[in-house]
Amino acid sequence: MNTPVQEVFVGAKTSAPTPSPTSNMTTSNASNLVGKRIGMVMFSFYPWDPRPRRIADTLIKAGASIELICLEDEKSPKRAVENGLDVTRLGIEHSRGGKLNYAYQYSAFIFLSSLILAWRSLKKRYDLIYVHNMPDVLVACGIIPKLFGAKVILDQHDPMPELMTTIYGLDEKSSSVRIIKMLEKWSMARATKVLTVNVACKKIFGARSCALEKVGVVMNAPDGRIFPFRAARTYPVDTSSNKPFVIMYHGSLVERNGVDLAVKSLVRVRKNVPNAVLKIYGKQNAFIDQVMEDAKKSGLADCAKFLGPRKLEELVNEIQLCDVGVIPNQRNPFTDINTPTRIFEYLALGKPVIAPNTPGILDYFTPESLFFFESGNADQLAQQIEYVAANPREAVDVAERGQEIYKSHTWDEEKKTLLDLIGGLWEGSKK
Repeated sequence: MNTPVQEVFVGAKTSAPTPSPTSNMTTSNASNLVGKRIGMVMFSFYPWDPRPRRIADTLIKAGASIELICLEDEKSPKRAVENGLDVTRLGIEHSRGGKLNYAYQYSAFIFLSSLILAWRSLKKRYDLIYVHNMPDVLVACGIIPKLFGAKVILDQHDPMPELMTTIYGLDEKSSSVRIIKMLEKWSMARATKVLTVNVACKKIFGARSCALEKVGVVMNAPDGRIFPFRAARTYPVDTSSNKPFVIMYHGSLVERNGVDLAVKSLVRVRKNVPNAVLKIYGKQNAFIDQVMEDAKKSGLADCAKFLGPRKLEELVNEIQLCDVGVIPNQRNPFTDINTPTRIFEYLALGKPVIAPNTPGILDYFTPESLFFFESGNADQLAQQIEYVAANPREAVDVAERGQEIYKSHTWDEEKKTLLDLIGGLWEGSKK
């Protein structure tokens, strides 16, 4: 493939993607999980947070029992058994705000979670405490159970120094960032094993906070039961201009994820692809309200459409109806190392993807499997959208090559790694 924008990235990685570490893997350690009692903690909502949901479901099916502590939402009971989990929800308000607001919320949640796990450990010991960050110091909840013999896993969904640097515009040499890095190192020292979401994060953690061999990678692959595989070539190729050319974005509507960049690129795209429509899905907030107001001022009221949040199951149909998925990230320390799950969700359903040429993505994909643009560059994003619209058959070819990489990182493959890593904590024990 040789598109105008692809030629810009002469120095980009073009070799074959990293082979999946889970290919041909046997889960010889998985049987060690039978009968294990696990305490799981997450400063988010169940079942709405997909990674904890998938991991809990996998561990239960492997024979473990799980007691989950999470945040309370308005629609769910404080204590219930759901999907095989014993769920306890704590009534601590989770709201975005300044650093002091986050510190208060985190401290209150850690204190209450620690008390609950300590009390339950006295009654019956845990085999494993599984902690999902953020924050990293949530691992403190496992200190008492660990004294009674429990293993502790810290699952690093996001690297906090990079995320806080991005959110608050902090200098990486500032005292705040240094403290966050110290807390990251302290937290990882409390864990028996650290898990993270991609190779880029593993390299970072191994370089600054713990031994590289202590870190395992379990990627955020979509659940195949929700996002069933559909071959890219099963969609009819329509070269007419009678129907809208649908560009889709779904996910968190925050500045770093660049939905404003997608809207900005649409101004140019409409000049060359007059039937182009951008559909945006996510939870409404002040940021997206401003983005849509700016879109209206730019004359995009009829073609930039904010359609609100959708459940994962509902997104499947929306993806199947789009022509291309976009990952319009702004350039920042966090998105540089991120490998968005949305890439896999589009590819699972056979859709081509336009994504930034950042390390967290280039570790897995090549310019032959995705359409790349320079992150933060609205003109290059627009150029790639126009290219996909003008070359639908080539877009199918690129999507097919992307699907081959996705097949190595389906959840069926990633959960083999998960079970082997966690079961390996009791390697050598009786089975």
